Amino acid sequence: MLPATLDDVKVLDLSQGLAGPICAKILADFGADVLKVEPPGGDAARSMAPHFDNDPHPEKSLIFLLANLNKRGVRLNLDDPDGRELLRRMACTSDIVVEGFEPGYLAALGLDYAALSQENPGLIMVSITPFGQTGPYSAYRSEEIVTYALSGIMSISGMAEREPLKHGGMQSQYEGGLSGAVAVLAALYARDVLGEGQHVDVSLHDVVASTLVIHQPMYGWVGAVQGRRQPSGNSYGHVQRCKDGYFIWQTGGGAEWSDIAEFFGPAALKEERFSTVAGRVVHGEDLDRLVLEATKDRTMQELFRTASEKYHMLFGVVQEPEDLARCPHLDARGFFQEVDHPVIGRIKVPFRLWSMPDAPAVYRRPAPLLGQHNTEVLGDMLGLDACRMATLAARGVI
Repeated sequence: MLPATLDDVKVLDLSQGLAGPICAKILADFGADVLKVEPPGGDAARSMAPHFDNDPHPEKSLIFLLANLNKRGVRLNLDDPDGRELLRRMACTSDIVVEGFEPGYLAALGLDYAALSQENPGLIMVSITPFGQTGPYSAYRSEEIVTYALSGIMSISGMAEREPLKHGGMQSQYEGGLSGAVAVLAALYARDVLGEGQHVDVSLHDVVASTLVIHQPMYGWVGAVQGRRQPSGNSYGHVQRCKDGYFIWQTGGGAEWSDIAEFFGPAALKEERFSTVAGRVVHGEDLDRLVLEATKDRTMQELFRTASEKYHMLFGVVQEPEDLARCPHLDARGFFQEVDHPVIGRIKVPFRLWSMPDAPAVYRRPAPLLGQHNTEVLGDMLGLDACRMATLAARGVI
């Protein structure tokens, strides 16, 4: 195996929550030395549910655990002049700073890119915020549901006769973290070419809006608007119920209509009225009725395997967390990672986002406890002696 891809890269992760930490975690997974810098009370994600065993302990947030694997951690009060000076010294020997503060906050502390890059011209700073560093919304705060509403994706989610829906989970945070990691890698390459760092500005609003790769251009080109799904008729392409869960199917994927009709079973599906796309639209309610009657006593896994392996259909089942935890495909691809945490214990979490055999993502350590590496980092990296660290600790700086 080759050396880790980013094993000569040093990162300061000042971010909290999910987007920035996910960005820094990806860099850490591929070998970067990531130092998470938390305020005295810790990253806000430490209070985010779910917590292990439903215990709201700051070291048991599963979100914090997932977003901060492979990092070391220090506690540092940036509101104190000594805390700011320690961060400046860390930034002088770092390659990347990841942050997610409100625009202007770091500048007010003298810790923005303009200030830090004076001493370290090769520094790359990536700021991941709801609306970016510029524009009329840049000072606004946001939450996941606000980002999805303003970015347009809610307008095409749900049923036509109901209110728009937000996707489950915190997808804009993950998308922002992934975008930030890609942007950092591009900035590292640019630094190799140009010899200078730069400030990378990632807006979650931009990131989610960019996922409307069909719907927004369609409006720009021809003025057409993609509506939400109709509540009845022609539900193929919608989620439908079977014996033990839900499934979804579509035409295409190499299967002819005769194959699909044979898979579902009812002879009526072979009638001429269902043989074309237009016919299936016109007779959508009858199609739904026949399909649902044919699948009501069949299980998700039987349907999925038969449709995929024998008939080569576009077919999926709605997997829940228990299904994913036992998914043979994810297991075969090494998607999950067993983590040993000093407070939580052993737990399995999603880990590998892609396969790169010669220099893969590697698990090295669990998420840090709050201030776990203060002595190691401040002593070994910055040369503070025990007396000085004790004084700073007594003042709440570290």
